[in-house]
Amino acid sequence: MSSSGGSGVDLLSSQVRRRIVDTLANLPSTPDGSGGLRPAEGLSAQDLAEHLGLHVTTVRFHLDQLVSGGLLTSHFEPPVGAGRPRKLYAVEPGSLETVSTEDSYRMLSGLLVESFRTQPDGRQLSPEEVGVRWSHDRVAEEDLDPADQAPARTAGQWLGKVGHMVDLLREWGYVPEVSTTDGGRTANVSLHDCPFLSLARDNVAVVCGIHRGLIRGVMQSLGEESTTVGLTPLVGPNLCVAALTSSTPFTSHRARNASPDKETRP
Repeated sequence: MSSSGGSGVDLLSSQVRRRIVDTLANLPSTPDGSGGLRPAEGLSAQDLAEHLGLHVTTVRFHLDQLVSGGLLTSHFEPPVGAGRPRKLYAVEPGSLETVSTEDSYRMLSGLLVESFRTQPDGRQLSPEEVGVRWSHDRVAEEDLDPADQAPARTAGQWLGKVGHMVDLLREWGYVPEVSTTDGGRTANVSLHDCPFLSLARDNVAVVCGIHRGLIRGVMQSLGEESTTVGLTPLVGPNLCVAALTSSTPFTSHRARNASPDKETRP
C-alpha cells in the first residue's frame, strides 16, 4: 500500500471517504456474458457525487487521496461512440483486509497503554478489566433500548445477545462461528484468523485477557451479568474458542404466554 496519501486507517477517519469506500465496496456484481458474475466496473466521480449528495470537486479530492493510499483503483471505461472515456473508481482487491488488521492493532495498542496506566486508587487494571471497560464504553455509544439490556428470558433472546457480541469481534478482525449446546444455554464461539496471532503466541495472558474482557464486557452491558466466559487460546494453528454459558433461568414459550389472572371456567 502506498504511503503517499497516508495509511488506510488515517484515510478512513474521514466520514466522506468512509462513505465513498462503503459505496464502492457494495456495488452489485454484473453478468460476465457466460452465465457467471464479475465485480462491478466501478463508479465515476460524478456518479458518486450524485449518490452521496456532494459536489463533484469534493468527491474528486477524496478519491485522489484514496487512490494514493492504495484503497481504490482507477481506470478508464472504453468510450461509447465519439464520447470521452469515463474514469471509474473501484476498491483495490485486498485493501480493506489490510486496513482491518491495522485498525485492530491500533485498538489493541490503545488498550495495552490503558492497562499500564495507574488508576486513582494506585493500582493498574488487568488486561481483562481493560477489555471489560472498553466494551462497556463501546456498547454505551449505541443508545440501546432498556429492554435490550434486561436479562434474556429465552434461548433465542440470549443467542441474539451473543450475536451482538460476535458483531463486535468482527470489528477487531476476527471471523467468528457460533454453535450451541445445552438447549441454547451455551454458545461456543470459534475465533478464526486471530489478527494478533504472532503477538498472542508470546503474550497469551495479555492478548487473550483483553479479549476475554471484551466478551464479558459486552454481555454485561446487555444485561447478562451471570454469563460465564471461558476462552481457550490456540486450540489450532489459527483458532481460539470462547465458551459462553448463561445461568439465568429461561422460561418456556407456554409459560411466557400464560395468563395467570385469567378466570378459569368450569
